Amino acid sequence: MEETILLGTSDAQLKIAAQALKEGKVVGIPTETVYGLAADATNEEAVRKVFAAKGRPGDNPLIVHLADFSQAEQYTSYIPPLAKKLAQAFCPGPLTMVMPKNDRIPMATSGGLDTVGIRVPSHPVMHRLLELSGLAIAAPSANRSGYPSPTTARHVMDDMTGKIFGVIDGGACEFGVESTVISFDSETVVRILRPGCVTRDMLLPYCEDVIIDKAILSEVAAGEKVASPGMKYKHYSPKANVVLVEGSAEALKKFLQDKGETSCYALLYAQQDDFPCKVITYGTDSSAQAHLVFQCLRELDDLGAGTVYVQAPSKEGVGLAVYNRLIRAAGFEVIRL
Repeated sequence: MEETILLGTSDAQLKIAAQALKEGKVVGIPTETVYGLAADATNEEAVRKVFAAKGRPGDNPLIVHLADFSQAEQYTSYIPPLAKKLAQAFCPGPLTMVMPKNDRIPMATSGGLDTVGIRVPSHPVMHRLLELSGLAIAAPSANRSGYPSPTTARHVMDDMTGKIFGVIDGGACEFGVESTVISFDSETVVRILRPGCVTRDMLLPYCEDVIIDKAILSEVAAGEKVASPGMKYKHYSPKANVVLVEGSAEALKKFLQDKGETSCYALLYAQQDDFPCKVITYGTDSSAQAHLVFQCLRELDDLGAGTVYVQAPSKEGVGLAVYNRLIRAAGFEVIRL
C-alpha cells in the first residue's frame, strides 16, 4: 500500500501531480463540481488503476477533461455543430457532452462504448493541472464506487488513502454535484443523461428541444448499456439506509410520530422544532442543497445513522440533479406523503 500525499495548489505542487499523471499514476483533483480521480485518459493501464481504486464496474464510462474545447478534435471522430455552439456558451463549466470517440481514447476509458464524454472544467486548479500536464484527464468522482461523492480533499483522503499517489487540496467544491451530461439525439435536439447545474432551461435557448432521459428518475435494467456515469448502478449512497420522502416536513413529522420512529435521522430543508428524531438541514433552495447534499450524507455516516428520511427536493432546475442523486442513494425507495 503506497502512502497517499496531500498536495497544495502552487505551481511547484501541481507540477508534482502533473508528473505523476504522466507516469501513469492516479491523483485526486478538485473541480467546480466534485473532486475527481484523475488519470491520463489515453493510458489504459492508468485508467484501470482508477477503476481499481474506486471498485468501479468496468462498463461505467469515465468523463475526459480538457483544458480547452478545441482539443476535443484530438479525441473524437465527430463534433456536432450544436456541441460547438454549446461549448461557446457553457465551457469552461459543469457541462459534459457525449460524442463519438476516436482510437486515442481506449475502450477502458469509455466503458466499452464508441462514445466519450468531454468536459472543460472551470476550476482554476484543475485547469492549471491540465495545462501543466498537457494531458486529457479521465476523472470520475474520487469516492469509493457507490458512496457519496467527495466535495473536499478530506473526503478523498478518507476514501482513497493508500490507493492513489496523492490528492490536491483545492478547497470545497463550488457546485457540489457532478456535471450535467448530454448526448445529441439530432443536430438540434439534446438529451440530458445526468442532470447537474447546467439545467434544461439553460440549454433550451440553444436547442430545438432538450429531452430528460427516463433513466434520470427510474432504474436502468441490469444488462442495459449506458452512455453516462451515474445512470446504471446504485450511487451516492452512505452506509445509512436512505429513504426519500416526497412531502412537507410537517407530513414527515406526523409519519414518524405515527410510526413511533425516534432513532432515525431526518435530512430536511430547514431546522424544525419538536421533531421526533434528530434533524440535519441541507438548504432551503436547490443550489444550497446541491452544495451540501453529499457532505450531509457523509456526515450521517460519521454520526452512525441507521436510517435517514430525506425530504425530497424540487425536480425543477438544479433540484432535478439533487433529486436524481438522492433517489439513487435511496435505491429508488420513495415514500409519498
